Amino acid sequence: MTNNSSLDAGKSSGRLINDRVIFIQVLVAVLLCINLTLILTFFMKEIFYTNMRYILFANALFSDCINIIMTNLLLNLSYFAVPVQSWSCIFFCLLSSLCNYVTPLTLTAMSLERYVAVCMPLRHAELCTAGRALQVILIIHSLSIIPYIVVLIIFFSSVTFSFLTQHIICSVDALILHRWQGHVRSATSQLYFLIMCILIAFSYVQIIKVAKAASGNNKKSTRKGLRTVILHAFQLFLCLIQLWTPFIEAAVLQIDFSLFINVRYINYILFNLSPRCLSPLIYGLRDEAFLVALKQYVFCCPFIDTVKR
Repeated sequence: MTNNSSLDAGKSSGRLINDRVIFIQVLVAVLLCINLTLILTFFMKEIFYTNMRYILFANALFSDCINIIMTNLLLNLSYFAVPVQSWSCIFFCLLSSLCNYVTPLTLTAMSLERYVAVCMPLRHAELCTAGRALQVILIIHSLSIIPYIVVLIIFFSSVTFSFLTQHIICSVDALILHRWQGHVRSATSQLYFLIMCILIAFSYVQIIKVAKAASGNNKKSTRKGLRTVILHAFQLFLCLIQLWTPFIEAAVLQIDFSLFINVRYINYILFNLSPRCLSPLIYGLRDEAFLVALKQYVFCCPFIDTVKR
């Protein structure tokens, strides 16, 4: 009965604001094209896939692509109230939740890499190698899956096997059957982001100290590293707000369904897609070597090696 009513609500709301759905699909397609272009550019030059900074950047791009695809899929399934089997929903939510953590954890690792480059330049080549970058990526993905494992353990302890064959309107919230389960999920997420905020703040403060003592070319490099950390902090802030959007949407849903649709639409653009727009800006367009390689790939220009060895 609930599914049928939700289906009717989803269809009617879809007819009312279908132009918004089209806009989201166009925006998603543009972001995916940009990210895929940057990923292809990453493989153009050996210096990119042998440098820790660019490897972490590529990892963030891969994560963003999967996140955009999965969140868009979940949004459309929920928006049009398309029922899917529970086990399929679990798989979709697994990928989506995994990428929710991969991006901010990668941002934190990139900020620490900038800290090492600015504050420990003599040890940067030793600490930030391609091999260590792969180890860091493995750690990032391991840490990213832990919160969802917690959610799954709680979920499977509360349902019967027959529930997995039922059809539900897929969302992460559909797997939260009790309020205390949501509290556990929220507490885990906030703990992660608190630690990440502390690490980024630490990098920021240490780079500031070096910036005050630097001069000439070193000062210019330090300021660039400082701006990068600030942009990472802003991205992390948007990701942090995304944690609170389910609570806001749930409260609005109790008031008015049409308002809920509008709030969810705005939240998705501001706090899900916007942080994914900043990654290409920070490392794709602000980095001189990557920008030159990107121009060569897009406009077929001769590659001028401007990388400072």
